[in-house]
Amino acid sequence: MPTKVSQDSQFNGKSENEIDNYLVQRCLRGDTQSYKQLYYRHEQRVRSILYQLCHPSCLDDVVQEVFLRAWKGLPKFRQTAKFSTWLYRITWNLAADERHAAMQRQTQLQSLSEKTPTQQEAPNILNLHYQDLVQRGLANLSFDHRTILVLHDLEEVPQKEVAEILDIPIGTVKSRLFHARAAMRQFLQQQGVQL
Repeated sequence: MPTKVSQDSQFNGKSENEIDNYLVQRCLRGDTQSYKQLYYRHEQRVRSILYQLCHPSCLDDVVQEVFLRAWKGLPKFRQTAKFSTWLYRITWNLAADERHAAMQRQTQLQSLSEKTPTQQEAPNILNLHYQDLVQRGLANLSFDHRTILVLHDLEEVPQKEVAEILDIPIGTVKSRLFHARAAMRQFLQQQGVQL
């Protein structure tokens, strides 16, 4: 087994995509250590994307599910695609699934609370939870607009790659990005932030 130093030196001068493709090829030949390297290369970015799109209480589970699905789906991965784009597509799909499930849970809780007598409406506790203004602003955006801002502005994924991840035209990415930024700007101004 090669040492870490020799593994690092074999990647000198290689692009991120070339390194990922090499590791994917090794994984497909049964090398689990290569998948471990793929995990470490992309785990922080996946976690960062999911942090913005999912509730923190489920973050670790969803991150693990992303990499489990990627591992299981690796034989179907098209070698012509970028591994990172493919992985972020899985990430987005799972975030959308989790959001849908969370909305269903919220609906069930609301229906239960409507049946239970309460004294007075409490202030929205979820808003009190957010300590960071940007987090509150993101929470007020639609899921599509939040996704665009997280991927493009926070994670610095190029617009073309965002289009591939979300499986939408580049024009739609630009339009959503424009509207998402406008909504965020309006929210910040309402909070007294001078832009």
